[in-house]
Amino acid sequence: MQTGLQGKTVLITGASRGIGKAIAFALAEEGANVVLSSRRQEALDEVAAELRTAYPDVGVLPKAAHVGDEDQARACIDAAITEFGGLDVLVNNAGTSVHFGPMVEIDAAAAAKTVQVNQFAVVMWTQLAWKAWMAEHGGTIINMASVGGLATEHGIGYYNATKAAVIHLTRQFAMELAPGVRVNAIAPGLVKTQLAKALWEGNEEAISKYLPLGRLGEPSDIASAAVFLAGETSSWMTGQTMVVDGGAIIRPSIA
Repeated sequence: MQTGLQGKTVLITGASRGIGKAIAFALAEEGANVVLSSRRQEALDEVAAELRTAYPDVGVLPKAAHVGDEDQARACIDAAITEFGGLDVLVNNAGTSVHFGPMVEIDAAAAAKTVQVNQFAVVMWTQLAWKAWMAEHGGTIINMASVGGLATEHGIGYYNATKAAVIHLTRQFAMELAPGVRVNAIAPGLVKTQLAKALWEGNEEAISKYLPLGRLGEPSDIASAAVFLAGETSSWMTGQTMVVDGGAIIRPSIA
């Protein structure tokens, strides 16, 4: 089945590694032009070089921007439209987790940074993409949530609270921006990324046994979901959150 992504333009935040990088490669494979954004230009340039080697017929634009800086975000979106003539898909993927421990111990600075990157950045980049292009031309937005936004969990409760907000923001934007723009989210389980390394490194075998499908997630698992949500195969779907977690959320609470 054709995804209809050939020649489309996709902008991905947090694209220099992990899930964001995997999404960039998966969408480039479908023929989409890819705009890569994260804080460090050097890291983006390395990913861009890999993409150009693998997919020489696809347009690639690495553009550094701090996800929480409105001026940098606007410049990134404007650069995408200038370079490729439009912006068809926005993937709000960037995230951070700066506090590990009970929520009663989080300080204001850590809480503010977590909200800025995980939650308000979704609002800001969506606003900017809407005003710059999608209000007139339509488009698709994919937000990166987490299964943690659907349950309680030790250690990363505040991170999960911001991801729960992303799930609701997805529904709210889907309602407000319809019918021209579809907005959906992905809720990954534990994926083997640098961001989540402290949660799985040295404990992968034990965690895998806990999961119904018997393994941790790979960035490519989430990228496959992103391709589905970005393309025409999900054209009658909006406001939804796809859980991709190896079955963790359906595991019985008592074995």
